[in-house]
Amino acid sequence: MNQLESRIEEAWREKDTWYTNKYTKDLVNQVLYYLEKGEIRVCNFVHETWKVNEWVKRAIIMYFSIQKMNKIELGPLEFYDKIPIKNQYKEKGIRVVPHAIARYGSYISPGVILMPSYVNIGAYIGKETMVDTWATIGSCAQIGNRVHISGGVGIGGVLEPVQDHPVIIEDDVFIGSRCILVEGVLIQKGAVLGANVVLTASIKIFDITDNSGPIEIKGVIPKYSVVIPGSYPKKYPAGIYYIPCAMIIGKRKESTDKKTSLNDALRTHNISV
Repeated sequence: MNQLESRIEEAWREKDTWYTNKYTKDLVNQVLYYLEKGEIRVCNFVHETWKVNEWVKRAIIMYFSIQKMNKIELGPLEFYDKIPIKNQYKEKGIRVVPHAIARYGSYISPGVILMPSYVNIGAYIGKETMVDTWATIGSCAQIGNRVHISGGVGIGGVLEPVQDHPVIIEDDVFIGSRCILVEGVLIQKGAVLGANVVLTASIKIFDITDNSGPIEIKGVIPKYSVVIPGSYPKKYPAGIYYIPCAMIIGKRKESTDKKTSLNDALRTHNISV
């Protein structure tokens, strides 16, 4: 992989040759093949932190550039696009309900269930994860094992700038209906997000579980946090208005069985999902 990385970086600097150089096309197609198989990822967890593989994102951008538009026919349905649609779900052990669509270059692990939903190129979905109806998984988003993504959830994608983190959801997370997660936010292991939580890189997250007062963070939901949407007052020249935020109101028990701790968290805190 180190050799492949150096070759992609070299090809990236020769933009004028992307369309004509067969060697470059073969390199890019090789990266996409490895992405499709889950043998490489846009992000890896290294030394207790998530590291972006910028060269993989560069290869995806190059793939868009060198691919030609093609007609894609699925029975009576017709599409016109550059990126093929993933197939052979039975062989991969993935349950796919019509009209779920995943693009080539995304990786979906065995045991995943895709209700009518959309998964974009570069995304990674771990084992036994549920992607519910009308949820969208953006380009390069990284989803862990046993994650539940409820109906209508929007997980943003990112390709450029190549150094930017995608949205990352770690193992055993529950994402409630109509949540919006964008701009590289990180949802750490075991967290529970109630319905309609919106998170961006700049939206404030208040941990209000301590009697000494709220703790403000941004961009990260800590492990096993139970989160609901909220708002806080902000003064403007025209008056005081309320700004959306997210509030950590409790913790899910790490030591308890995963399903039991999830049910307990939802009941204890009366979370809408």
